Amino acid sequence: MRNLELPGRSPVHATQGMAATSHALATQVAIDVLKAGGNALDGAIAACAVQCVVEPGSTGIGGDCFALYAPGGKGMPIAFNGSGRAPAAATLEKLRELGVDELTRTSPHSVIVPGAVDAWCQLNADHGKMSLSELLQPAVDYARNGYPISSRVNADFQKNLDHLNSNENLARIFLPNGQVPAIGTLHHQPGLADALEMIGREGRGVFYEGELASEMVDTLQAKGGLHTREDFANAKGNYVTPISTDYRGNTIWECPPQGQGVIALLLMNMMAKAPVTDDMLSPERIHLELEACRRGYAARGVYLADPTQSDVPVEDILSDEYAAQLYNDIDPEAARHPQGAVVLPKHKDTVYISVVDKDRNACSFINTLFFGWGGGITTSKHGIVLTNRGEGFVLQDGHPNCIAPNKRPLHTIIPGMIQRDGKTILSFGVMGGEYQAMGHLQFLTRYIDYGLDIQQAQDAPRFMVDPFTGEVEIESSVAAETVAALRAKGHKIEAAVSPIGGSQAIAIDWENGVLTGGSDPRKDGCAAGY
Repeated sequence: MRNLELPGRSPVHATQGMAATSHALATQVAIDVLKAGGNALDGAIAACAVQCVVEPGSTGIGGDCFALYAPGGKGMPIAFNGSGRAPAAATLEKLRELGVDELTRTSPHSVIVPGAVDAWCQLNADHGKMSLSELLQPAVDYARNGYPISSRVNADFQKNLDHLNSNENLARIFLPNGQVPAIGTLHHQPGLADALEMIGREGRGVFYEGELASEMVDTLQAKGGLHTREDFANAKGNYVTPISTDYRGNTIWECPPQGQGVIALLLMNMMAKAPVTDDMLSPERIHLELEACRRGYAARGVYLADPTQSDVPVEDILSDEYAAQLYNDIDPEAARHPQGAVVLPKHKDTVYISVVDKDRNACSFINTLFFGWGGGITTSKHGIVLTNRGEGFVLQDGHPNCIAPNKRPLHTIIPGMIQRDGKTILSFGVMGGEYQAMGHLQFLTRYIDYGLDIQQAQDAPRFMVDPFTGEVEIESSVAAETVAALRAKGHKIEAAVSPIGGSQAIAIDWENGVLTGGSDPRKDGCAAGY
């Protein structure tokens, strides 16, 4: 239990239902949906749609989505991959012909066909209780009538000011009068309101084959993109078999590749071999976690790709032998960054949502544009901001993650879920692009190994190895003497330029019938229940 004399948050407890998101308005909408008879998946979709409006840098309908859903909270979760694919014409040869030797943030070649709307529609049709139109209406209302700019959202605007000015449509919508909207002022997105209303009324067809599809394709082609109407018409997410590992008697579930959930599980397998020290923030413990991070992410750079087009050795990556090999490679006294990992792009923005309802349906749901406001390419009429997730590809012949027609790029977003004895006991997720696999390690070890409550485990200081440079980003709440000791071990440390990631989680106590939730203080959100 935290010291109640100090600033902070306590976990939230309730019995009937709970939601945890990174924006208070989205959390409230999810609770409203549960009270109106919707289930956990309905609440997650409604909350996500709201966040596409009120947290526009972090997510949008022009992005991607992954979900884990446990009906009744029991049995292997249902997993859905709602990520998009490269255009059919996107060959390495074609890009070279066009003089493209790098996939940059604002390039149309970094835009994949968005998968989020298809995911919402499929999941709602297969597992929802309320109509999609009902679920999207709160988001429509906020987009049309205005929503107040919150503190973290304003900071994201300020941080991305140059990027917001990189596209005429993006600037027109998000920099009214040429200025970042101030905290507490209302911001409107009437074009997006119309788009959401159309999707609710007409379904996925309007987004992938109708007016919205035409608008997105025309926008991309005008910038030299290879996208066609056929690419959008053929877009479809799919149900996949989740992967898992055992950690201290808990079954940790993740979505399979091309997402980095397999790397989160690899990190947990490595930490299962580590001693639980007296101090989770000692130089020795932090060093161990950083060195595990280096090795896990090096493996990601070598192996992770779209399994329908490349051989991803999931069983080998999750084997005890491989975890032992990597763990035993760690020198307890010296930092050593593995060599040879292929360079991949950095992060940053995503929203993660957790919802559990009265029937204990549990939903772990994540939606992203990749970078803040994606690649910046934005449609004129409806203000659809398009993802730059294609920047996750590499342009290297023979590499598993090399761009190819209709291929999905390496994905960083990973919803998580934990079960014990076949029952879901925790729905959780971490935001922050590259950080997410490391974030799963940090949240889960603090919660399981160090006994922190669900809120404390999210409040705790964070640190992350840049998988490309080997430099360590560390939050200011880590003691100066600890940082000095880590430097003495050879770590190149930089102060975090902004809070590292974000997270939400809901625990289910089956015996007492109580839900306990927490939400990361690094964002504007909260957990709420009833």
